[in-house]
Amino acid sequence: MNTWSQAFTAPFTAAGRAALVPPPPWHYAGWLLNVAFEHEAAGAAALVPPAAGRALGRGCVHFADWQACTDGHELLDPVLAQYRETIVVLELERPDGSRCNYCPAIWVDQDISLLRGLLQGWPKKAGSTWLTRSLPLAHPAAAPLAAGTRLGATLAVRERRLLEARATLTGAPGRPLGFLALPTLGAVGWPDLRQPGVMPEPRLLRPDIRDRIGSGWHAAEASLQLLAHPHEELDALGAVRAVEASAGWIGISVAGALDA
Repeated sequence: MNTWSQAFTAPFTAAGRAALVPPPPWHYAGWLLNVAFEHEAAGAAALVPPAAGRALGRGCVHFADWQACTDGHELLDPVLAQYRETIVVLELERPDGSRCNYCPAIWVDQDISLLRGLLQGWPKKAGSTWLTRSLPLAHPAAAPLAAGTRLGATLAVRERRLLEARATLTGAPGRPLGFLALPTLGAVGWPDLRQPGVMPEPRLLRPDIRDRIGSGWHAAEASLQLLAHPHEELDALGAVRAVEASAGWIGISVAGALDA
């Protein structure tokens, strides 16, 4: 048992103050543009472990602008709290007939979030996400939550654009989509450098999400484009077609992770 270091993650020091990530609970609040899409179900076999389930040919991209904290001290030093990311989830039928999502890819612009994701089985990598924010003002630059307002979002990975979305609010209530609607699984697996020729055996986890709160979702009509990329594998899904979209705010807390 470790009796010297108080760090939850590296760097391991006696005080633990320099640790990149403290232990849960982790609290998140954010603005999201969610674009549900259809894809070629067979292509998901390259991205989803067979034990997770059978792909149904549906998925969702979440473009998110987050603020996160533990005990709240991060809110006084926003560089620790704020980040943007793009989350891709695919809808599956599990072996028992239930439905869930599996997360094959996330791209984020902050190292704290990246490591939190890897610990949960959300496979985060570095990427640049931009999305239109809606502000509570009746002003042309505010993108108010009203019929006809247009929103955009992009993801670039290693200086190459990978995803583009455009949405127009309809003025009608929207639905929670993607990981907001179904439990979402991820895979955790770490290599052992003492055996560099042995691939890790990932195990399936799902985050233990609690204290969910939302402002209500706003429906949108959307388009989604997946671009070819030399270092990413999303193109295994084939052509994607946006079928539904929503935008709004959500707050959640993650208490840990559970076996899937």
